[in-house]
Amino acid sequence: MYLSILWHLHQPIYRSPDTDEYILPWVNYHLTKNYYQMVLIAEEMAFPCTFNLVPCLLEQIVDYAQGKAKDILQDALEKDPQKLTLAQVMRLAKFLPKGAEENEIAKLQLRALQSFFSPLSKTKNEKDSLLELQKDIHQQVIPYYKKLWKNGLVELTTSAYYHPLLPLLFDVKVGGEERMPALSFVRPEDGEAQIEKGKRYFRRIFGDEPQGFWPSEGGLSQDVAAAVAKKGYAFAVTDENILWKSLNSAPDPKLLYKPHVCENLTVFFRDRELSDLLSFEYWKWDEKEAVAHFLAKLEERQRSSSGEEAICVLALDGENPWAGYRLNGVPFLREFYGRLKKKKGITPIFFKDYLALRKSKSEITLVPGTWMGNFSKWVGSPAKNAGWDLLSRVRDLCGPGEELFTAEGSDWFWWFGEENTFEFEALFKGYLRKACASKGRSFIDE
Repeated sequence: MYLSILWHLHQPIYRSPDTDEYILPWVNYHLTKNYYQMVLIAEEMAFPCTFNLVPCLLEQIVDYAQGKAKDILQDALEKDPQKLTLAQVMRLAKFLPKGAEENEIAKLQLRALQSFFSPLSKTKNEKDSLLELQKDIHQQVIPYYKKLWKNGLVELTTSAYYHPLLPLLFDVKVGGEERMPALSFVRPEDGEAQIEKGKRYFRRIFGDEPQGFWPSEGGLSQDVAAAVAKKGYAFAVTDENILWKSLNSAPDPKLLYKPHVCENLTVFFRDRELSDLLSFEYWKWDEKEAVAHFLAKLEERQRSSSGEEAICVLALDGENPWAGYRLNGVPFLREFYGRLKKKKGITPIFFKDYLALRKSKSEITLVPGTWMGNFSKWVGSPAKNAGWDLLSRVRDLCGPGEELFTAEGSDWFWWFGEENTFEFEALFKGYLRKACASKGRSFIDE
């Protein structure tokens, strides 16, 4: 049986449309904490990982690499500790280990800075040296991925530029919730433009086009598959629940562990249970016991799948799970990759290489869905529906454009209605306000 792993790397645009300041630090944080670590371990273990790099994340990484990012938190990390404001001290304190306290401001600042690094790279305990290391890693990350991709050591895929939930962009009605937005949003042209823009930007950064596509939030439908194929992608990866809805079938490994074709696009469906064990469960376990449990699950799949051509697909977030793992997941990933490579009957493989080996695929008509199954995390609640209605009014008033496309990202709708997410609402409305201003229109936030 074959095995392919896709690590999805993504952050929305955190840059304020008004000040160009990065009001949230998560690109900065994950650059040194996880993006560098993930590719470093893949090379160290010689394991064929697929990394999905979302274009709006790449754009922000370039900002940091070129020293253009005006990051509010970075200012607090670099400033003379005696000149830090109370607000900056409180911001830094959020990066201490859970339950930890530090009363000396200089030590608090240093500990916050240290929290930005993977155990693989944190070799210094002095502020200026760490800041220099941070800048070095910022500049290394994209060239590192590019080098390994060109040398055939990793596979790279991408997504639509600003990570929109494409089925809802094509027609918000497919959300199918009991309560839906009052206004219709049907903009397949925006989705197609974001797919094309993402592919062009990826080529600009890496010098070649990717074959594979991760639809944001795993969101796929028949129309979206046709649009992705039309832009020249060979394959996409999504969640197994879309397969069962589309086939109107109970879960069956023989159907899951093979690709299907929709509108000339080969679609791989991830094993949700195995992917979610990595995302949400194994951080609680000893790494050796966790990997043994995973391999036992994989053996069950081998026995019930459809022979030597079967492929098990894992697809999950490549940055957030590691916060709960011991030493940021480094011991787990080494154990995981090492034992998978030695596992009899399991062949780790890139998606593109699997496609070259296996030509026969089953045709499928896709029912719209996401990696969560339905669309309720993005539409259907009062706050989320209000977001769609505001987006719809601005789109009708101002037409397409960069600010509007930024506001079409899925992340804003995910967080609408949740507690303590005012920055996301501020960014969403800020980009819509700027979209109106760029066309000489008045922004009305109803």
